[in-house]
Amino acid sequence: MRVLLKLSGEFLAGASSKGFDESILNQITDEIIEIHQAGVELAIVIGGGNLFRGIGSKSVGIDQPTGDNIGMLATIQNALMLSGVIRNKGYKSRVFSIIQMPYVCESYNPSLAKLALGKGNICFFAGGVGNPYFTTDTAGVLRAIETECQVLLKGTNVAGVYNKDPREFADAKLYKCLSYGQALQENLRIMDATAFALAQENQKKIVVFDITQKGNLRKAVLEQSIGTVVTD
Repeated sequence: MRVLLKLSGEFLAGASSKGFDESILNQITDEIIEIHQAGVELAIVIGGGNLFRGIGSKSVGIDQPTGDNIGMLATIQNALMLSGVIRNKGYKSRVFSIIQMPYVCESYNPSLAKLALGKGNICFFAGGVGNPYFTTDTAGVLRAIETECQVLLKGTNVAGVYNKDPREFADAKLYKCLSYGQALQENLRIMDATAFALAQENQKKIVVFDITQKGNLRKAVLEQSIGTVVTD
């Protein structure tokens, strides 16, 4: 089984919302390694919001393309950090970037990435899609399609997809299963429109789950007992 895990950069920062939280780094890498030990081929796309958020660049006069480029570089830093921790724990990990940085990490190529996954490497796909105006959600869906992952896991800070914000409404309903059509009809913001349209067009299964709780990654991948499943 081959899966792609999409993480937000903010998750790595913990309660501080900026930088890296050592306990979070150890928690998530231990969980990633557990999935790997179970025989799952695991690819990871991570955002850069713990280091830089493009929305903040406008206040100092930076245009969106420049801000997005800075954000893409932040995703490479995050991938290098997690990959380094995994290697330090004795497991093989490689970082591929769509932005060519040969002295820092490998250049992304779908065929090479699939080969690396098949050889037991935990692989990080960094640099977003390599162009401004696209989110790391879109990068996650695109890489999942290119590397033929069976499922895209989207780690969030809530239990799954609700009919309304559970942090504001006590009666919010959690969906266990959704179709793409229902998600669109009810305007459920699972990910940005470009990413979701790409997933729908390519019939890429999505599982949305709470990544902040220890053990949930195992439950989402191996037990398939939590979160919301979005399929055709």
